[in-house]
Amino acid sequence: MTMNNLLEKKMYYQMLFGFYGNLLTDKQKELFAAYYENDYSLQEIADEFSISRNAVHDALKNAVKNLEHFEESLGLCKRYTRLEELYEEYKDDPKCVELLNKIKEMEWYRCLLKVYQKDFRWPYVD
Repeated sequence: MTMNNLLEKKMYYQMLFGFYGNLLTDKQKELFAAYYENDYSLQEIADEFSISRNAVHDALKNAVKNLEHFEESLGLCKRYTRLEELYEEYKDDPKCVELLNKIKEMEWYRCLLKVYQKDFRWPYVD
């Protein structure tokens, strides 16, 4: 994997964390933040939390799987990215910006309904 791909992947996970981080367990949030936001190594995190390096690896892997699951189920990140692209494209037209704001608001409500109507599960819990 190239450096660009690693950086893109890290940025993508951080973006997912921004949308869905509060849906992770407290432990997953702490470990994710230490690794992806504070750039700690697996061993540094293991030492900090008094757990094995392998436990850190497994917890991070499960956190990422959960984030990907949430995105697959709800699609907030994908929708947000698309709306941002549309804003950029039509930012000089006030009518379009107003319409995009309304669409954005509707999308949030739709996603919330999706969470409540589905048997929404956290598949990878520590």
